[in-house]
Amino acid sequence: MDSSTGWLIISLIVAYVVWFKSITRSLTGPRVWPVFGSLPGLIQNANRMHDWIADNLRTCGGTYQTCISPVPFLARKQGLVTVTCDPKNLEHILKAKFDNYPKGPTWQAVFHDLLGEGIFNSDGDTWLFQRKTAALEFTTRTLRQAMARWVSRAIKLRFVPILKTAQLEGKPVDLQDLLLRITFDNICGLAFGKDPQTLSPGLPENSFATAFDRATEATLQRFILPESIWKLKKWLRLGMEVELSQSLGHVDKYLTSVINTRKLELLNKVDGGTPHDDLLSRFMKKKEAYSNTFLQHVALNFILAGRDTSSVALSWFFYLVIKNPRVEMEILTELYTVLSESRGADTCNWLEDPLVFEEVDKLTYLKAALSETLRLYPSVPEDSKHVAEDDVLPDGTFVPAGSAITYSIYSTGRMKFIWGDDVLEFRPERWLSEDGKKFEVKDQFRFVSFNAGPRICLGKDLAYLQMKSIAAAVLLRHRLTLVPGHRVEQKMSLTLFMKYGLKVDLHPRELPPTTHNIAKY
Repeated sequence: MDSSTGWLIISLIVAYVVWFKSITRSLTGPRVWPVFGSLPGLIQNANRMHDWIADNLRTCGGTYQTCISPVPFLARKQGLVTVTCDPKNLEHILKAKFDNYPKGPTWQAVFHDLLGEGIFNSDGDTWLFQRKTAALEFTTRTLRQAMARWVSRAIKLRFVPILKTAQLEGKPVDLQDLLLRITFDNICGLAFGKDPQTLSPGLPENSFATAFDRATEATLQRFILPESIWKLKKWLRLGMEVELSQSLGHVDKYLTSVINTRKLELLNKVDGGTPHDDLLSRFMKKKEAYSNTFLQHVALNFILAGRDTSSVALSWFFYLVIKNPRVEMEILTELYTVLSESRGADTCNWLEDPLVFEEVDKLTYLKAALSETLRLYPSVPEDSKHVAEDDVLPDGTFVPAGSAITYSIYSTGRMKFIWGDDVLEFRPERWLSEDGKKFEVKDQFRFVSFNAGPRICLGKDLAYLQMKSIAAAVLLRHRLTLVPGHRVEQKMSLTLFMKYGLKVDLHPRELPPTTHNIAKY
């Protein structure tokens, strides 16, 4: 190497160092390294990612900016990430300036093969059309009643018997696995009217459920890699991209069969066919002629949204109830009070059938306990948006067009400046009115576990219905304890799974013989 080349390399290095210092001078939050950006910190804290983000936000007052790609011409846009948990900023992003913060091209590219242009992977007019169409269905009482039927059937015929058998045999269960199965069966029933029965004695494998799980896992792997890398792997058919392609083929084949069968059933309904009240049938009954691909994406989008979120929330709920016996007794007292009013004082009548819609609706404290769970352990702990145009957040942070914003739902629920000094306590009472009779959300942007603004979750009421029904069925029949030595840890993924599941022992619940002495139970 001659001297001129050496001087050129030295000059480039010096120029990069000067440039790097200039662009990182204003950044707050975790340390940004030359070339590697914030990647070293991410790797070092990979096993406690959400708490690490919360620590950084706590130190920086609720918002910080970091650079994941300290490369000239990219750093101030594609490489810049703003992370926030400030409710004022969340309201700005999710509502006030909603159009300026779409899902964006990166998110859509990652999920396109699985979700297409479905409601959870689209922006603009495509999203708005699907949102309006779906909103009409989710506001109908008949859909809530349909969900109640699917949930009650699964609880009575499969969930309760499986738990009872495990209790009688003295065998522990992985409650997270059972909850994933029952919520998957319920959401499939609601989405396209077919119960895959993954929650059955022996816990059998279901080819559609397996293919769906593998497709989801392979899709999430794309977030780890730069877009150019995973697209190259897709083109070359390497690694998880092969599994994704195969799994999607199986999912497509399964849903195509379901859709074609349903179309025939709907055509022949005047000749004695069975009426259907699932989402797929509801879309098919509309005047518009939707393609099979569109209908398939409708089903997959709602399955993805409705399955993991509820099961994960319930897993953390049962874990917190085990750790907080006072809250468990408050929930039981409410259950006993509601059932004594609707089914009489004889407690033998309480366990014959799952709670009906009207009974579930009265469980205010249970809803508060589930909401408190979601505050501390939101099913989707972090979410991201693309910045369409230059903007300034309410706290004064400048965000340039082309950059990304991550809003940390997990951190929002763990900040003292938002929730007070008892922020880490599991206290459902914070969600109740002063007289304890009404459920209240004082500021929806402090609690965005169901999103907020125009994209607020359409299925929120259905989720509470399912979670309350399942929670009531378990707690009325069983007292739970963690299996000795079982470790409960967060799995670092887009959904806040428990890394090793939730292994519990089941003990019989002693119901009060009459309702006269509920308090001592």
